[in-house]
Amino acid sequence: MHTAVPSTRSRSPKRLLATLLALVLPVAVAVTVTAPESPAAPAPYTWRNAQIGGGGFVPGIIFNQAERGLVYARTDIGGAYRWDSGHWVPLLDSVGWTDWGHNGVVSLATDAVDPNRVYVAAGMYTNSWDPGSGAVLRSADRGATWQAAPLPFKLGGNMPGRGMGERLAIDPNRNSILYLGAPSGNGLWRSTDSGVTWAKVTSFPNPGNYAPDPSDTTGYSSDIEGVTWVTFDPSTGTRGSTTQTIYVGVADKQNTVYRSTDGGTTWARLAGQPTGFLAHKGVLDATGGYLYLATSDTGGPYDGGKGDVWKYATKTGTWTRISPIPSDSSDNHFGYSGLTIDRQHPNTLMVATQVSWWPDVIFFRSTDGGATWSRIWDFTSYPDRSLRYTQDISSVPWLTFGTQPAPPVPSPKLGWMTESVEIDPFDSDHLLYGTGATIYGTSDLTKWDSGGKITLKPVVAGLEETAVLDLISPPSGAPLLSGLGDIGGFRHDSLDAIPAMMYTQPVFTTTTSLDYAELNPATIVRAGTLDRSARPNDNRIAFSTDGGKNWFQGAEPAGGASGGTVAASADGSRFVWSPDGTPVNYSVGFGSSWTASTGIPVGAVVEADRVDPKRFYGFAAGKFYVSTDGGASFTATAATGLPTGSAHFKAMPGVAGDIWLAGGSGATYGLWHSTDSGASFTKLAGVTEADNIGFGKAATGRTYATLYTIAKIGGVRGIFRSDDAGASWTRINDDQHQYGNIGAALTGDPRVYGRVYVGTNGRGVIVGDSGSEPPPPTSTTTTPPTTTTTTSSTPPTTTTTPVPTGSCTASYTITNQWQGGFQAGVKIGNTGTAAVTGWTVAWTFANGQKVTQAWNAQVTQTGATVSAVDAGWNKSIPAGGSVDFGFTGSAGTANDKPVSISLNGRSCTTS
Repeated sequence: MHTAVPSTRSRSPKRLLATLLALVLPVAVAVTVTAPESPAAPAPYTWRNAQIGGGGFVPGIIFNQAERGLVYARTDIGGAYRWDSGHWVPLLDSVGWTDWGHNGVVSLATDAVDPNRVYVAAGMYTNSWDPGSGAVLRSADRGATWQAAPLPFKLGGNMPGRGMGERLAIDPNRNSILYLGAPSGNGLWRSTDSGVTWAKVTSFPNPGNYAPDPSDTTGYSSDIEGVTWVTFDPSTGTRGSTTQTIYVGVADKQNTVYRSTDGGTTWARLAGQPTGFLAHKGVLDATGGYLYLATSDTGGPYDGGKGDVWKYATKTGTWTRISPIPSDSSDNHFGYSGLTIDRQHPNTLMVATQVSWWPDVIFFRSTDGGATWSRIWDFTSYPDRSLRYTQDISSVPWLTFGTQPAPPVPSPKLGWMTESVEIDPFDSDHLLYGTGATIYGTSDLTKWDSGGKITLKPVVAGLEETAVLDLISPPSGAPLLSGLGDIGGFRHDSLDAIPAMMYTQPVFTTTTSLDYAELNPATIVRAGTLDRSARPNDNRIAFSTDGGKNWFQGAEPAGGASGGTVAASADGSRFVWSPDGTPVNYSVGFGSSWTASTGIPVGAVVEADRVDPKRFYGFAAGKFYVSTDGGASFTATAATGLPTGSAHFKAMPGVAGDIWLAGGSGATYGLWHSTDSGASFTKLAGVTEADNIGFGKAATGRTYATLYTIAKIGGVRGIFRSDDAGASWTRINDDQHQYGNIGAALTGDPRVYGRVYVGTNGRGVIVGDSGSEPPPPTSTTTTPPTTTTTTSSTPPTTTTTPVPTGSCTASYTITNQWQGGFQAGVKIGNTGTAAVTGWTVAWTFANGQKVTQAWNAQVTQTGATVSAVDAGWNKSIPAGGSVDFGFTGSAGTANDKPVSISLNGRSCTTS
């Protein structure tokens, strides 16, 4: 119920590497089953997000300078958005599997001459992590459709320095001319045909030389950040003619600003410019004739320890330092980045710190061109502060991150990584700014100037920017629980409402794995990562017994256990955890202590059988492993031909030993199935590529769960559904709903036929819903592909079969105990000669125990008398067969056995 390799291409490049490995490593087995060569036509599906509300870094907000209300936002891994009627509209969901890097947006430009036109500079990484080249995407319909112009180099929407800019700019007078600042020493590029073709500006003299860490061998921090922004002076041109004066910023601490005064033909370093810092922003007041710079000692977005703000008089060439707190002041422990001017009143400007982690970001505002400044907050008597704002996060309450820090640190924070701060060019009261987690805005900004308080609220409706590592959909309780990079994850009680809070007790930085006990779905475990140096009392494993509403910590195994995958036994009585880089361990109960498992290597992916509480599975280095003693020991099966790397696999609810495995590359890339606990696997022909597998509610008239996979079938890449155990497949997404890199997390909903949850790497959790349910099969139900069984096309009517006296056995076992509660299992055996249909098990507690929760049966209690009936898993007990169910209880004396267990009113022989 979790992904095999937790992965994300969020803010952490290390997690990216795990993602790429998960996408290319092979799986193979010897047996092949026929499947269709071509999938059925796409089914009617609707797609939406399970709402979270932001969740990631928004490095760019871009207002159109000609049309009121036209504004765009760019993200580092989640594409681009346009504001429309109170919410953000995603524009790049059509980005597919092979060009996933185009969801990294390093710059965006909106055309002031023709507001229908918008351009995106797309590409996620400049190093090897993104195999594709960069591109400039162009749209003539505000992002509804796109055409791409490939570039001969890469772009880095999720690289260091991504908050500087904008790198992409349109000539405000002759809009067929565009400029693009490139990274990696590629210089300045220009298009003269509205972005269709691009050529290097060979006369531009400086491609930049700054890299955050030249010694980084991965290429992530050692790449040259390059040409970082382009700003036109519209007053030096007329409509239809080329603008003559252009300013360009370069990541070079000695030569950071260049200018052309002849329409880009020649370029020169701007004389007298400040040195020692990088200009993150260059904002021009063409009316007053001033160029403003916000500078920092690093390219950001996470760091910045010193910096200044400068004002350049374009007519006289005079430079003036106007820093609210100068870089040589002892009070300056930050650089500057977010910079904006009020186009209605160009002498009014704002700038933000880059980065003031403690105690909070500082916004500065000046109404006299930078001669004097006021702060959005000031210290009074430390640690008290006076505020020029109120903050209303009621629409996204989790922005407190579940913390209650000591003053002066606030909760929620105003923000961090505030690289984009923008005053609406048409409304002096309207401000938007991006943070590392959301977009904030105000509609009463000018109250600041008269001594009042502005009101800040999240302005993030529709913008979903999380990297999803795991998803589970239990058969009861909340429909969905998510494991996310950077913000931990949520219990989603409603798919269409923003959750109140992320997981707490403890709060993880990243949740790498989730699982629930199939027969006791209120029992849930999660594993993740957190900074123990900052939170020494928090562990990286947590449990819930109420479906994820509340959590409590478990202990950690020795060796710094963190992240990895975790599995809950079918009845929730024990857990197996395979942390990153440390041995696999198991725990009886809720992690109070852990014991190393034997027979399974470090780094194995672990899963639990969904029926047998003692059976767990593992996969690593080409071997499939099975434990039949609750995770204490594992044994490699005889399955051969499996990949030496990783794959996603899951065990089928309700069918012991039933496993599906997806992954691979090249000739050994696809989907496999085992019905014997991994002793052997069968490969499905026709599924030439598969990257994950999920299970959902069976279609009407079928007993085997619906399958979902992210795969290539019949030459088509997409999200597919099978109602007949993989015998046939239907594509359920279309080319406008591809979401870039998907596959790290996938599950169906066990309660809603046709509903699937898809984890993306930057676009949050996607929910797909079927428009209709197919008609039930006329005669047969396939369960699984190697076996065909015949069933009625309509569910049989349930009748109660009498049980002769003495034809049943009963056992009652305490499986776990804790202070104030216990867990017990009941097993009823049918020793008669006929099946028992419509069963009822009853007993009386001797000492006042109370049932609090049950699984695999519907349990009710009146006084001391308990009654249990089928919950859908075991419609009958065959002759010689048995049924198992369990429950949790409280009060009383748990070890006392119940009095007289009966089946359909007949007393059973009790052991």
